[in-house]
Amino acid sequence: MTGAAAKFAPGDRVRVLAHFPPGHIRTPWYCRGRTGEIERICGRFRNPEQLAYGHRDADREVLYRVGFASRALWPDHKGGKHDRVEIEIYEHWLEPMPGDAT
Repeated sequence: MTGAAAKFAPGDRVRVLAHFPPGHIRTPWYCRGRTGEIERICGRFRNPEQLAYGHRDADREVLYRVGFASRALWPDHKGGKHDRVEIEIYEHWLEPMPGDAT
């Protein structure tokens, strides 16, 4: 991966920002404001939010695979207590959990 180092590492706990901006956004609404854990770093890619508006020279950002307990996303989840969802989320949508070393 080229460019600046990734801000987060596998195992880091993160919170997805709860922004609700207008326009194209790639981060699903149901994970915003929720806490998950970095599963892996996927690489550095052009920001799809900028690409959607024709910015072909869009910034390259780190994309992470973030894992969430299903019950953290949907409190009324009727499945197993170990059910998880993994979502790929760009770095600008993530913040470290308070008290974590990141």
